[in-house]
Amino acid sequence: MSDTLDLACDLIRRRSVTPDDAGCQRLIQERLEALGFKPEWMRFNDVTNLWARRGDNGPLLAFAGHTDVVPTGPEARWSSPPFEPTIRDGLLYGRGAADMKGSIAAFITALERFVDRHPDHDGSIALLITSDEEGPSVDGTVRVVEVLEQRCEKIDWCLVGEPSSEARVGDIIKNGRRGSLNGRLTVRGRQGHVAYPHKAANPIHLLGPALVELGARHWDDGNEAFPPTTFQISNINGGTGATNVIPGEVDLLFNLRFSTEWTAEQLQAEIVAILDRHQLDYAIDWTVSARPFVTAEGALVEATAGAIKEATGNAPTLSTAGGTSDGRFIAPTGAQVVELGPVNASIHQIDEHVSVSDLDTLSVIYEGVLRRLIAPPSTS
Repeated sequence: MSDTLDLACDLIRRRSVTPDDAGCQRLIQERLEALGFKPEWMRFNDVTNLWARRGDNGPLLAFAGHTDVVPTGPEARWSSPPFEPTIRDGLLYGRGAADMKGSIAAFITALERFVDRHPDHDGSIALLITSDEEGPSVDGTVRVVEVLEQRCEKIDWCLVGEPSSEARVGDIIKNGRRGSLNGRLTVRGRQGHVAYPHKAANPIHLLGPALVELGARHWDDGNEAFPPTTFQISNINGGTGATNVIPGEVDLLFNLRFSTEWTAEQLQAEIVAILDRHQLDYAIDWTVSARPFVTAEGALVEATAGAIKEATGNAPTLSTAGGTSDGRFIAPTGAQVVELGPVNASIHQIDEHVSVSDLDTLSVIYEGVLRRLIAPPSTS
């Protein structure tokens, strides 16, 4: 077993279902302290966060990730127990293997080799590890970033270990993410008997034309960095459960994943205008869970792409597709942010797994990024 595989197994054995860290970060702390990192614990409510830094000068390169995992689902459906790391046919099975304990293990072993070879590296290195990425994400990375901002501790480059790869490790670098806007809509009508519809006002019927317009609307064509904005209804609920009662109101949840062609405020105004045009009696609550960001080609993108090409022989593609990540909390500080991790085909699924060889490749890539950005010029 390689050092990276061995550490990944140790992390998977810890049942760290969000927001429980289950001792993962303590294990990480011990490895980092041996390298000269200064650990700092930032605990908020039930969430454990570790900020560990080596060096006091800039530029600062941070690796960011999470030790919490999603629930396993029915454990009887797993081919092997989800918290007993199991290797079959070159694959490591276990909850968190791909998302993202494998990446964290690769972070650590890359750092161990790099610091051994470059103990007097330029700038500083840090790890930002949270147990609140798979949960509500209110006491994790966002809170750590707030603390860093308050004391003017700036991250220059941040590599997030989210599972970004699609067909093979390193084929995709996520250099940005779309924004995410959620709406909770209640449309009010008048309850009544289905046999006397003239004495009632069915809010589902009233809402229907507006939904057709929202679903059919062409929001934008995207741009060079982003795919087009999308609108999706995720939940709809109305009625009493009886077949002979017209409901008094209907509740709807919807989401927009949006590009930099819009701001969240502009989208809200557009949707309100459509609802008003249909003369609905409604209330709406908004939640902006992410704003779009993109890291233009620069030092971090170039270093990451170069490290991938060196380790795999393949050139990566830049992408902003997919869901949200904790990069959305770091990018607004002015940091360059990219995401690079293992293949994401099995994340959040029964029998989550990662290629054993990919873990070692990731570790080599991460070391390559370190070498390109902060190794002393004479040794890089």
